[in-house]
Amino acid sequence: MPEAAAVVGAVGVLAAVLGRTRALVVAGLAGLGVAELLLARTLVDGGLGSTLASAAGAATLAVGVPALAGLAAVFVRYPAAVPPVVVAAAPFRFPFEFGAENRFFVALADNGALGRLLPLYAVVAAAAVALGWRTLRGSELRPLPNVLAVPTALLVAFTVLSLLWAYDPRPAQDRLAFFVLPFAALLAVVARAPYRPWLPRVLALEAVALGCLFAAVGIGEAWARELIFYDPKVAVANEYTSYFRVTSLFSDPSIYGRHLAISIVVLVVALWLGRVAFLAGAAGVAFLWVGLYFSYSQSSMVALAAAVVVVTFLVADRKTRRWLAGAAAALVLVGAISLVTLLRDESAARVTSGRSTLVSDTLTVVGNHPVVGVGVASQPAASRDEADGSRRVRRNVSHTAPLTVAAELGVVGIILYTAFLAGAVWLVWTLRRRDGPLGLALLGVFVVLFVHSLSYGVFFDDPLLWATLGVGVVGLAAREAARSAEPAKRPRRSSEPAPAAG
Repeated sequence: MPEAAAVVGAVGVLAAVLGRTRALVVAGLAGLGVAELLLARTLVDGGLGSTLASAAGAATLAVGVPALAGLAAVFVRYPAAVPPVVVAAAPFRFPFEFGAENRFFVALADNGALGRLLPLYAVVAAAAVALGWRTLRGSELRPLPNVLAVPTALLVAFTVLSLLWAYDPRPAQDRLAFFVLPFAALLAVVARAPYRPWLPRVLALEAVALGCLFAAVGIGEAWARELIFYDPKVAVANEYTSYFRVTSLFSDPSIYGRHLAISIVVLVVALWLGRVAFLAGAAGVAFLWVGLYFSYSQSSMVALAAAVVVVTFLVADRKTRRWLAGAAAALVLVGAISLVTLLRDESAARVTSGRSTLVSDTLTVVGNHPVVGVGVASQPAASRDEADGSRRVRRNVSHTAPLTVAAELGVVGIILYTAFLAGAVWLVWTLRRRDGPLGLALLGVFVVLFVHSLSYGVFFDDPLLWATLGVGVVGLAAREAARSAEPAKRPRRSSEPAPAAG
């Protein structure tokens, strides 16, 4: 059954992302849904059929199906609402756990644990149903630009197919069911939503408002020195350190920090472009920065700095650019000298908090499986068993997205990953030239996500990446349509007489 899910899912990804006809897109979305059901039969304890046949399963269907249909009806009527609703739902994980051991199949999670991205899954499923319905009824179908669509579809489809040779099948099925397949559908539905002039402003307000909410909760946790949601490792670490890391409405400080970095970059772009009053914008940046500070997430702070430098360099004058380039070069030089100095007295593993060991272990897996890798979500288990299984029994996550891709998908995956990055950069860069504010903001968000993934590892598993690309496609298509709709000025023939003076 998982093998069938891999094949159906890969075909569904190709059709949903690359499709240019109504039949292909609808078939692709349907294929993604079938693949999800096939994986669910394996992942749900006791089997999906028996679970749905139970009283709790029937009650869940009785409530969930009408709610999903109602939300889909709203998206049929207001398809332009899909991108902002997706962005609003993307960060939230309800603290629910699922299983046949629960009386009603659903129960509150214990010990600060968070569940799956249920609000987002509901929104994406409803948006996919609405897109299929509107497409079948003759609504205009906008294709994704090939520069982005082709490498994205090939990379995601190859990731899905890698389940066939996955070293660790259970996490691989979990990754596909909860991240890869839903996010492929997310990109397909967001990228085909109609554009409205209010979209950039609404998305910016959402980003800042959500960031302020997360920062307020994080500052409250720092003041009370008590976490609401958290990974047990964070709670243990807080007991043995002089500082207190907060997680806000997330389970990990770095994920919390990444969301705040995105909010700050959006607000910085608004400040540079004069879209917000200086005092209000500066106060917002300061408040978000305080929230970010208490995450103590170095990866988030580095990602924020990189994004701010990029957007500032693009909007500043020549003199400011020279100063900025000099300051950045000096900072890199000081950092390199400091690193060399530390490595003289300490081991690389200690200086990098164990990250150098993670890198070396992952490189071992890359060397052992160079062509197609060990399969999706299998790098941690492969590193544990092949790099140094006698020393560590816990799984070893690389925390570096390019290395993870190399280990799990091999050289083929790296080629597709590089092409995907090139397509994404082309999209946001081209949009910046056509629509400065929206393009610059999306470019800043993409820089945050990419740089953060170099030291934390979560890149493709972040729904905001796919939402960013989808919104970029929507914005670029709108600008292209506006340009093509402009009346062409007919040049005057040289033989035509000039108008008389006076």
